[in-house]
Amino acid sequence: MLDCFFPDEYEDSVYEIDFDRYYAEGYRGIIFDIDNTLVPHGAPAEERTIALFEGLKQTGYALLLLSNNKEPRVKSFNDKVHAAYIFKAHKPGKDGYIRAMRELGCNTENTLFIGDQLFTDVWGAKRTGIRNILVKPIHPKEEIQIVLKRKLEKIVLYCYYKKFMRQAGHK
Repeated sequence: MLDCFFPDEYEDSVYEIDFDRYYAEGYRGIIFDIDNTLVPHGAPAEERTIALFEGLKQTGYALLLLSNNKEPRVKSFNDKVHAAYIFKAHKPGKDGYIRAMRELGCNTENTLFIGDQLFTDVWGAKRTGIRNILVKPIHPKEEIQIVLKRKLEKIVLYCYYKKFMRQAGHK
């Protein structure tokens, strides 16, 4: 029942993902959430974010920021990383993800989505058929509605770990 919220993969940080492995597997487009995925909520792009995006572009990835934020927030972040972007994406709705793939020139077979929230980021990507990676939030300071969702996410992640451990043969 909760499987629709389970991420395809779960990593500690976007900055620890082996993007070369995914490129070798045939992935060519990456859709990123911004806040608490790449930087703390509301923060500008950091040097490590800029370096990450430059490296991914050199590898051959097409990149896009998909955010539920308004354009001023997304544009000011994007001014540093120079990717495509979609604001007011209405995640977890499928339309933003579909539009993102179209803008990247990709499809569900060669696109990754990376975000920090189960009920918007992961669920939307899964509903659209995009391989997704959940990352741990960068910073604990968040808006109240997200704090409340995090409490529910803990229950889902407990079930996720329980299932994963059972599949791996642990009790």
